[in-house]
Amino acid sequence: MFSVEKWKNGEKWTNWAGNIIAYPSEMHLPCSIEEVVNVVKHARDRKKTIRVTGAAHSFSAVAMPEHIALSLHNMRGLISIDAENQEATLWGGTYLYEIGPLLAKHGFGLMNMGDIQEQSIAGAVSTGTHGTGVTLGSLSSAVTRWCFVDGNGTYHEHIRGTDDLSEALHVSLGMLGVLVKVTLKVLPLYSLHYIGTRDTLTNGLATFAQDIRQHRHVEWFYFPGSETIQIKRMNAMAPVYQSEWRKYVENIKLQMVENGAFFAISELCKWKPALSSAMSKLAAANVVEAEKIGISYEIYPSPRSVKFQESEYAISLTQFEACMEEIHAMFKKGHLHVHFPLECRTTAGEAGYLSPTQGQESAFIAFHMYKGMSEEPYFTWVHNLMQKYHGRPHWGKQSHLTAQQVHALYPNIDKFLTVRAQYDPDKVFFTRYLEQLFIL
Repeated sequence: MFSVEKWKNGEKWTNWAGNIIAYPSEMHLPCSIEEVVNVVKHARDRKKTIRVTGAAHSFSAVAMPEHIALSLHNMRGLISIDAENQEATLWGGTYLYEIGPLLAKHGFGLMNMGDIQEQSIAGAVSTGTHGTGVTLGSLSSAVTRWCFVDGNGTYHEHIRGTDDLSEALHVSLGMLGVLVKVTLKVLPLYSLHYIGTRDTLTNGLATFAQDIRQHRHVEWFYFPGSETIQIKRMNAMAPVYQSEWRKYVENIKLQMVENGAFFAISELCKWKPALSSAMSKLAAANVVEAEKIGISYEIYPSPRSVKFQESEYAISLTQFEACMEEIHAMFKKGHLHVHFPLECRTTAGEAGYLSPTQGQESAFIAFHMYKGMSEEPYFTWVHNLMQKYHGRPHWGKQSHLTAQQVHALYPNIDKFLTVRAQYDPDKVFFTRYLEQLFIL
């Protein structure tokens, strides 16, 4: 979680996972759009780059500041609700965990969320953060208006259309400017009926295509080398409020089982990686089957106190079964020491120039490695496997992407770069990391 106490010039900046470290020479906490404009003009005049660091929850270097770090922590909150059009306007620095309660007071909720809620809304929509649901898009897809300060220090408000700027802003990685306000399509307040079950991989694959059409949300956790999967299904219903006692009990369960016990298993695997397969099967055998109902923002997220590194790829939904069978076959061989379950989700296709789904229904498969264990052999294998399935990595997760691969995977990349150059001609928001990704 963001800490103002650590926000000092010249101090070490690091992301949540601790794998990205920087020492920015300047750190700014603007409180207004005017102050953001002044910081951008200051950076442009001195030929320095800016990164808006958000909640620092990206595993890639997408938010890593080279020269100037800018946080929107002081620009948070709900600005307005348009009840008739079901739209909410928020300051860009608002954290996802703040949005649910803010909207609920007005009788609304987000269309979808992921299982982590620490990110800022500006960072989430800029990187394509997503939940699960084959009929639902990422948080980026809910945006109807972007309000941003470009690389010239000019403030813009842009309503979503079919134009090049809309498709570039859809997932922009902050390369067009500082996203200070965002307007989102929202839904009347709703609850989720959650059912978590244990099943076999064979059964899961046999019913997967039907399952994801029958439920609003379906999420898998596959335990490496095990025949067991955990399936989480959620469906919307009229608002039902959990009692405070029930929420307290559920939180204790999650902290003890999903974080406490799993932390102990992870530490054991870090000490002796060869135990990973056995620990994965142990975790699979102890999957907790559960059922609960609550307001959507209370059910979507799960606490994540066990730190890890992550790589995640989107592949065509039609390739999911074949890909999972290949993954399972590899883990059965025992060559990789991995105990962290793989997280499998689905999304609708999106047309944004940098959207990993590129207009096709997609399956996202996330690969995790416990912090302190060597992830490189695992993630190298993942990257090579995903090339076979034309996988596009989540921009906020670790990958081995090169500029050549980006240009091959994204057919409209030249259109995006043209828009980027128009709104940031002096490359205020274009760090060396981004140049390595996008410039051939």
